[in-house]
Amino acid sequence: MSLRSQSTLQNPARAGQAPAVPPDAVRPASWRGLAAGPAVAVLTVVAALVATHSAGVAFRDPDHVALGYVAMVGAAVALLVGSDIVLRAARGAGTRRPSRAAMRSVQRERWAPARGLAVGCALVSFYVTYLAYRNLKAVVPMLRPGELFDSQLAGLDRSLFGGHDPAVLVHSLLGTGISTQVLSSVYVAFIVFLPLSLAVALVFARELPTSLFYATALSLNWVLGAASYLLLPSLGPIYANPAVFAHLPHSEVTHLQQVLLDQRIAFLRDPATGTPQSIAAFASVHIAMSFTAVMAAQLLGLHRRLRITLWTWLTVTLTATVYLGWHYVVDDLAGLIIGAAALALARALTGFDLGTARRRRGMTAARAATADAARA
Repeated sequence: MSLRSQSTLQNPARAGQAPAVPPDAVRPASWRGLAAGPAVAVLTVVAALVATHSAGVAFRDPDHVALGYVAMVGAAVALLVGSDIVLRAARGAGTRRPSRAAMRSVQRERWAPARGLAVGCALVSFYVTYLAYRNLKAVVPMLRPGELFDSQLAGLDRSLFGGHDPAVLVHSLLGTGISTQVLSSVYVAFIVFLPLSLAVALVFARELPTSLFYATALSLNWVLGAASYLLLPSLGPIYANPAVFAHLPHSEVTHLQQVLLDQRIAFLRDPATGTPQSIAAFASVHIAMSFTAVMAAQLLGLHRRLRITLWTWLTVTLTATVYLGWHYVVDDLAGLIIGAAALALARALTGFDLGTARRRRGMTAARAATADAARA
């Protein structure tokens, strides 16, 4: 056999054929991995139906927010799937413009209908859980009327900081000028970070079980967050002690805080017509979701730059929650616990084998490096 024939057998793409797809990229998920997300969604909806019935209000999706997220993030996922196919085909063929045959091969191997259905189901389950979470959060003041733990949470904060208010300390350290606008922008950016994190995990994770594990962990944050609101109902520093934040300049966050307060007042006055209120301090779901993303990247051994970026995001977001008055420090600490607990519960529900995933990731990276070296 000639050297050229041997080369063609080892790398079909050189002969104009579609490149082979690494087998770990198409490893199917177990039934537990497939069922975990929908199960969390169904159970959370049942809990929300019971809670809203007890509170005497209807279960609803005000302004069709959850439905809108499904449509918007679903479209983003579809675009990312197309990008994934092109990038993988290009990498396998060693060219920037892969052939249609190469892209069809990747589509058949990696994005067969079964995988697309699993990803779509995980996405819908996440936002169904969010819808249920929003309804649970709304009725907390009706299920526990007149019960607020802001004074106790603020007292715990002061005890942690030697009798000082941590928000005052952060204001003194960072100032109240450009820092307000930067931290406000970071806090508001969470509305982009969360769906982007989910979409990227669903599309670009090498293995479907990893995608489903992460999506389930994010969904569980909604559940644990709603439970924490019922455990210790609270408003947050900006509402319990607004004088501490009165000197901050106007920002997108100050506008949002006023909107949420107006919605809470209107909802409690007339729950049937008002937009469901969404004020709750303990615990911080912003921090919980962000910490889940950070720890997932750490546990899976993702690229160092990505891990550094996520740690930076978490640190700045945590600072913003205290600086802007959304949360007490103990709310953020509880958020870290919830984020870690969500990952642990997701592993138990999906049966995700973290050790195997890390080994297979290492093997795939080694194969990719070898292939790149061979092409070079």
